[in-house]
Amino acid sequence: MSNHLIAPHGGTLVNLQIADDQAAELKAASRDWPSWDLTPRQLCDLELLMNGGFSPLTGFMGRADYESVCSSMRLSGQSAQSGQSGQSGQSGSPASPGSSGRGGLLWPIPVVLDLPEEIARPLHPGERLALRDPEGVMLASLVVDEVWEPDREAEAKAVYGTSSPDHPGVDHLLNRTNPFYVGGRVEGFQPPAHYDFKTVRLTPAEVRAEFRRMGWQRVVAFQTRNPMHRAHVELTLRAAKQLEANLLIHPSVGMTKPGDVDHYTRVRCYEAVLQSYPMHTATLSLLPLAMRMAGPREAVWHAIIRKNHGCTHFIVGRDHAGPGSDKAGTPFYGPYDAQALLREHQDELGVGMVPFQQMVYVEDRDEYMPDDEVPADARVLNISGTDLRRRLNEGREIPGWFTYPDVVTELRRSYPPRHQQGFTVFFTGLSGSGKSTIANVLLSKFLEVGGRPVTLLDGDIVRKHLSSELGFSKEHRDINIRRIGFVASEITKNGGIAICAPIAPYDSVRQEVRQFIEPVGGFILVHTATPIEVCEERDRKGLYAKARAGIIKEFTGISDPYEAPADADVVIETTKLSPEEAAQQVILHLEREGYVAS
Repeated sequence: MSNHLIAPHGGTLVNLQIADDQAAELKAASRDWPSWDLTPRQLCDLELLMNGGFSPLTGFMGRADYESVCSSMRLSGQSAQSGQSGQSGQSGSPASPGSSGRGGLLWPIPVVLDLPEEIARPLHPGERLALRDPEGVMLASLVVDEVWEPDREAEAKAVYGTSSPDHPGVDHLLNRTNPFYVGGRVEGFQPPAHYDFKTVRLTPAEVRAEFRRMGWQRVVAFQTRNPMHRAHVELTLRAAKQLEANLLIHPSVGMTKPGDVDHYTRVRCYEAVLQSYPMHTATLSLLPLAMRMAGPREAVWHAIIRKNHGCTHFIVGRDHAGPGSDKAGTPFYGPYDAQALLREHQDELGVGMVPFQQMVYVEDRDEYMPDDEVPADARVLNISGTDLRRRLNEGREIPGWFTYPDVVTELRRSYPPRHQQGFTVFFTGLSGSGKSTIANVLLSKFLEVGGRPVTLLDGDIVRKHLSSELGFSKEHRDINIRRIGFVASEITKNGGIAICAPIAPYDSVRQEVRQFIEPVGGFILVHTATPIEVCEERDRKGLYAKARAGIIKEFTGISDPYEAPADADVVIETTKLSPEEAAQQVILHLEREGYVAS
């Protein structure tokens, strides 16, 4: 049958899955290979390399491609990968520019394998590295081509246009990326396992097969990392009608911006809004993409990926793939910078850019319109993401003009009102500051009211039952607090109340715990700000005296620092309050925030 779909980027849809017999042979030999357990981002990248979503790439970039992409948004064609075309399985017409070779082909985002020094330095060209998932299952091998130490700050400035850690992509690159990069060809054994939404987790080849089956040739793709509401449906309907095209709703379900709605909730929302489109005109497929939030460059990247899935057009809205603003309120990208960059390259790419202004609801017309078409005297209604979260937290009405009842139902299932959510009360303070006493009073108060399970994670109890093998070095203290944070996050996620009362002297690990817990429920940091001389007077165990005599080493406040929190939600001065009064102060704060009914 004739194939009228757009050709993949570079002319060939790459398939890095090797034959079963070859895979079995390599697996048998892999016991002698070095091994690496992939990070969540690397898992996403590997999956899109293996299934052709990143065509024409045939592995993680070597240095020449990496540097060329950073500096000019183009592949160099000089790496060892450039001679590897992969397996086609897809022929298309016409071939894209550069299909005869990769050199100079448009590609805006580095796709690299970052490794720690102890793994990367011993690797040699031609050697194989086993790539495994977090459970140790070998998914692929990397035939090593080269190892180098990149200038990640220069990469940040080139790719993101900034080196500010306020940018989540830059923060990940500078603070959560390993220092060495390893380039080479990938040989795929099996794709990463997914057990959710299997019917809509389609590879590029499967999406293309669906398009052919349905007779779709002109297809516009819509990228999203948020739930879809009426404005999104109106936008995509307009785009499809203007182009006389079909619609692929293609949400990213890999890593997105921290704090985003989880993909399980989002996919249920997408399935609900599909009913709003005319029959046989729209379909849904999930994209396991780890977003970089790189704004304009990412918009071009998204268009390339959708081209590989068979789409001819791509919708780019306001601040596409942008992370918003820095702490000073300055946007990282202009609202239509992404449209401008993709418009500059759309003819070369062969994917039409569909620009859209923000869609707003015009009350007197009872319809959505692009904001640049709204009459000057019209009353416009809008609900921001912040306002939506507040309405969900407070159990307030979400109007029908904003979204669909089925979407509201799904959001409320995952994000109930705050008084039904779990939360963590995390005490921090010096030994003897009163943390445990207040925590026990608070425990009794919550149990007296009832309605939610309550768990007390006191510092001494945790040390006995969860961290008995740990000492009191900074490294071990941080491990202990991370364990407490993990347990508290699981309690919170499941609707319970966790009361934590460790010393937790270091700010950085307290911030980590906050980041564990806030996406799944409430987090209230309580500082028992008791002066050290008062703590020493209260010391029934004589610990401070032993610390001052040098008998106890690394004792917080004496021989080890205590970093008082600047972000405490509640500060308690126990010299002025009884334990009952202090506990009541915490409860009043929880009432104000909506976590307990007043």
